[in-house]
Amino acid sequence: MAQPSQRPAPREVEVLARRLVTPNMLRLTLGGAGMAGFPEGQDGGYVKLRLPPAPDSEKPQVRTYTIRAQREGEIDVDFALHGVDSGHAGPATRWAAQAQLGDRIEIGGPGPAKPLPAGMDHYLIFGDMTSLPAISVNLENLPRDAKGRAVIEIREEADRQDLDHPEGVAVEWLVNPDPGNEQAVLARAARSLSWPSGSIYAWAASEFLTMQALRSYLREDRDLGRDRLYISSYWKCGLEEDAHKLVKREDAELAGA
Repeated sequence: MAQPSQRPAPREVEVLARRLVTPNMLRLTLGGAGMAGFPEGQDGGYVKLRLPPAPDSEKPQVRTYTIRAQREGEIDVDFALHGVDSGHAGPATRWAAQAQLGDRIEIGGPGPAKPLPAGMDHYLIFGDMTSLPAISVNLENLPRDAKGRAVIEIREEADRQDLDHPEGVAVEWLVNPDPGNEQAVLARAARSLSWPSGSIYAWAASEFLTMQALRSYLREDRDLGRDRLYISSYWKCGLEEDAHKLVKREDAELAGA
């Protein structure tokens, strides 16, 4: 007999606050009575936003977002404002850009974070603005004596954030005004770094084609196995999340991930 699903029912939350963190990053604070019973300690985990159905469907459009921070009764969720000016933004970005205080939305989850493992000599972190919330939490949670480098792609200089990170972890910002069509920027930066000695853990999350280029370098050229590498695509230029999931699954099977 099939076991009943242990997945918690979606909860309805409301927009408690909104602010632009940088020109291309919007932070919404979600909370209210619907947060009762939400587990503590979920920074860096994720929630699934349940958005209105597409015109040709009856099912909600579900989009996954990192919990940037959690406080009693509320969470912060950051949205990279890709495509808002051009009209090519996805449904979650469009919703967030228009959301007002008091607006309500259902969320599923939380899902687990992907923290950096302890005890490595060096950490190498690569990501774009979609993964910046997860990168920020990971840097905050590293031991203060950790060493490494974080290379983060942003759309303009003003998108730099004041991150809490160990002194020994250098943060480098790369400006790429068109991340969807210029996917080689992060991979070139990764290849240009001098490779450290000792035990190394690499964490990378970005656009799909960028992820493939990073994976080729980190896994094939630098021989980092699954125990030393977390790599994921958070989006693919030109695809909605459901189509991206299919491409991502097929790619993982071909790559033996």
